Amino acid sequence: MNWFTRVRNSISWLPKRSTDENLWVKCPSCQQMVFAQEYQENAYVCPRCEHHGRIGADERLRQLLDEGFETLPVPEVREDPLKFKDSQKYTERLKKARAKSPHRDAFIVGSGAIEGKPAVVGVQDFTFMGGSMGMAVGTAFCQGAERALTRRAPYIVVTAAGGARMQEGILSLMQMPKATVMTRRLKEAGLPYIVVLTDPTTGGVTASYAMLGDVHIAEPGALIGFAGQRVIQDTIREQLPDGFQRAEYLHKHGMVDMVVHRHDLKDTIATLLDYLAPAEAA
Repeated sequence: MNWFTRVRNSISWLPKRSTDENLWVKCPSCQQMVFAQEYQENAYVCPRCEHHGRIGADERLRQLLDEGFETLPVPEVREDPLKFKDSQKYTERLKKARAKSPHRDAFIVGSGAIEGKPAVVGVQDFTFMGGSMGMAVGTAFCQGAERALTRRAPYIVVTAAGGARMQEGILSLMQMPKATVMTRRLKEAGLPYIVVLTDPTTGGVTASYAMLGDVHIAEPGALIGFAGQRVIQDTIREQLPDGFQRAEYLHKHGMVDMVVHRHDLKDTIATLLDYLAPAEAA
């Protein structure tokens, strides 16, 4: 941005002009510059190399649910129960994350329909502290499952997480069995539970509700795993194969049912609901 543009944009009563940072996006895969509007209109998929960019929870809900869906409020839980502090206090980290997000935590639930079929969709937002799973995330996941049980509707969860939230210690790990119990309740009620694995899905989330679905769908190129590649490689003392822990590798080895392009994701889920969803869903 040149000095004239900076001075002009500093004058409050003049309309701001777009800068290069607003107009272009650099693809992290092919390194090509993509016109921001084109990138957005292409569902945040690079038109050059088809790399699937990370998107927020609100955008994901808009892409999957029909218009008119309801967003459930993020449940309030006790914050900083361990009075945790590393380089800074946990309360400060939460404050900074909330300043950048319209939501109080990393898991958002939308209740509505997909192609006219009733559905409840939970989305993990990686931009909020890496989508880490703490008490708020676990409680919101269960709240979404409860809404699905009440509506007799399928529950679709879109995962994106770096794992459990270390600032909540054992309390974050307790969300794994809690969420697992809710997936069991959905199964007992005969309600479909579909998981969409996006980049990245790792750690305790992978070890719990991310891998307990009736159907597992992954976006192309998504990183999916429990421990990091470097940790695994150092442990087994062997070189890992190319593409290890990527969606296509997991699909080839039976860990994922299908790899679906973002453009086709809503239609694919709608087709699955035709086969799996109970007729009395409301």
